[in-house]
Order: sequence, then C-alpha cells, then structure tokens
Amino acid sequence: MGKKTDKSHWKTVLPLLFLSLFSTVGSLWSSSNHGRASSTIRFQLGRDTGGERLVPMRAGAPFKIALFADLHFGEAQSTNWGPIQDVNSIKVMNTVLDDETPDFVIYLGDVITANNIMVANASLYWDQAISPTQNRGIPWASVFGNHDDAAFEWPLEWFSTPGIPQIRCPPTETFCSGEEGCFKGTGRLELLKNEIKHNGSFSTYGPRNLWPSVSNYVLQVSSSEDPQLPVAFLYFLDSGGGSYPEIISSAQAEWFQQKSKQINSDSRVPEIIFWHIPSTTYKTVAPKLTIQKPCVGSINKESVASQEAEMGIMNLLVNRTSVKAIFVGHNHGLDWCCPYQKLWLCYARHTGYGGYGDWPRGARILEITENPFSLKSWIRMEDGQMHSEVGLS
Repeated sequence: MGKKTDKSHWKTVLPLLFLSLFSTVGSLWSSSNHGRASSTIRFQLGRDTGGERLVPMRAGAPFKIALFADLHFGEAQSTNWGPIQDVNSIKVMNTVLDDETPDFVIYLGDVITANNIMVANASLYWDQAISPTQNRGIPWASVFGNHDDAAFEWPLEWFSTPGIPQIRCPPTETFCSGEEGCFKGTGRLELLKNEIKHNGSFSTYGPRNLWPSVSNYVLQVSSSEDPQLPVAFLYFLDSGGGSYPEIISSAQAEWFQQKSKQINSDSRVPEIIFWHIPSTTYKTVAPKLTIQKPCVGSINKESVASQEAEMGIMNLLVNRTSVKAIFVGHNHGLDWCCPYQKLWLCYARHTGYGGYGDWPRGARILEITENPFSLKSWIRMEDGQMHSEVGLS
C-alpha cells in the first residue's frame, strides 16, 4: 500500500529533482565498504544445476533470510518529501543487513510506487532498492506487489493555471501516439527483465500461461553437505494488483499443486510461501485489539486489507502438511504471526519510509536450521532492537 501524499508539493521541474535523488542515494551506495569482489564470490554459491534454482546453506550454520517489505521507492518523487524517504529506507536496510548478516534477502512486494514515477524506466528506482543487498554480495529474490506496476497518477496541480506544464519526457517511450496520448510506465515483465540481469538475483519469470501474473517460481534451499538435497522449498506467488486484479488465481493454485507434487511428492521437505497481499484467511486469525497468544507481534494498528477473492490457493496450502508458514506485506501497520490450522500466517514488517504510516521501520527475519529442521522468526528494528521471536515449525 502507498502513501496518500499532499500533491500540492508536486513540481513541474522534474529532471533536476530526479537527478538530485540519484545523486543523493548514489552517495550512500558508494559509502558502503562491501565491494563487488566479495559480491561475485557470494553469488557464485547459488548456481542451479538444471532443476529449481539452488540456494545452499553454509556448513555448520543456520540459513537466515531478511524480508524487506513495502519499500515504496520513487514515491512522491518530485516533492521534497519523496527523495528523503528513499534515503531513509536505504539506511534501514543497511542497519538490518549489518546487524543480521543474512544469507538471503526477499523483497516482498511494493518495492517501488510506480503510480508516482513519471519516468518510463521505473527500474532505476528498483535498482536503488536492491543496492544495499547487492553491494554486500547477498543473493536475493523478489515478488511483485500492487504498486510495482501501477499506472501513473497525474497530479491535478500540474494542470492548474497557467495550464498544462511543460514536461519534457523521453519522446520514444513515455507517451502513446494519438490525440489523447497516455503515459507508459514499466510493466512487471520489464521490471523483472531488468532485475534478473543483476548478478545475485534469484528472481525468475513464472510460467507464461500464468501471465500477467509474473513472479511465480520456486527456490530450493539446499544442504551444505549435498547441493541436490533440499532442506526447504521457497515458493513465490504474485498476488496481483496494479495492472490487474488483486488475486491469486485458480490457475496459480493449480500451478502450485502440480509443482509441489513434482518436486516434493511425499511432502517430506518443508515449504515456505511468500506473496504480497494477504489472503482473505488473514481476516479469520487477525487479533481483535491487542496481540495475544498464540499470536506473536508488536503492532496491530489496522484491519487486514486482503485480496479481492479466494480462488483455491489457501485450501491447497492448509491441506499440505509440508507448508509451514505464509509471509505477506501490504499492511504497514501489522507485523503479527498467528497460527491457522497447521500453518502460520505472518506479516513482515514495514521496511520502507515510503508509503503510509509512521510506525518505526524494520524487517522480519527468518532462520532455517537443517538437522533437525526448524523455522523461527523475529523482527529486527531500524534502531537495532529485536523482538517478537516465534517458532514456526
């Protein structure tokens, strides 16, 4: 979810502010002492061998994942407020990465606020968002949220007296031809195409028959002793929004059913699920006022904003004994985990300074142990504090 900004601050002179933003954030990139040489070494660990992409555990150590949710880079890009929030978001990620030193990072949707980004190549903002992870040589994967390819929203102030402002845009990509014209943003396929060019991205195009739902894929966390031996499967599902409805379709549910039977037919290997917009089932377990056991968390400041409909995925997940937990973002004022039948329904923690809400920022951390298997989680805050630890296996 994004922030409802005061559009009276919108400016018509975009190029200068745009360049200023990249100059400011770029200085933060270069200040990191994590070089590209170490990045290359870390990234080489995760090459697949023909099946699902493999992410190996380190010998003698648990596998730690940081979830960065709702960063909303590029929000209100042409205001004084917007660029500062992107800088603050990078500071949050830097703190979490330095405190936790995770093995893997998941960008859990709404990486950018495309409806506020006028330039056609929103991937420039996406690149900023992944930079703290990439610069440290940590592999990552992403899943789309409802704002990542949302249509650009023209501010009314741009059309006030003395009329339509003189906005200079790239002539070949920004506007459609014709008398009315239209703004062309950066779609899911183009965003993903740009991301997977980066060394370290484990994001993958989903099956073509599921498009426009794009980020549907599986990663295998592998044993440190045998790369072919799975310790857990990480499933990523595109929960829609932006350019199409906020749903996980029946076709996606069928894909999950077929894929899980193919790679984990006996449900022996634990499975962990990631998407952006919570399913309607989250409303069933949501704490009424305060967060009380068996739920675990620290903020419960809004109602669950769920997908538009339930089309079968939850029925499959709750009837599959190998599924341990589902992790979502979207609601910035929620960070709880609650049990539902035999699995856990969890929120991440609002990481970005873009988007609505003024609650302190942070990130949910997951830790997988191999022998015996265990999954636990906690939240690491921007001030370094840790809270809400919970066992999920």
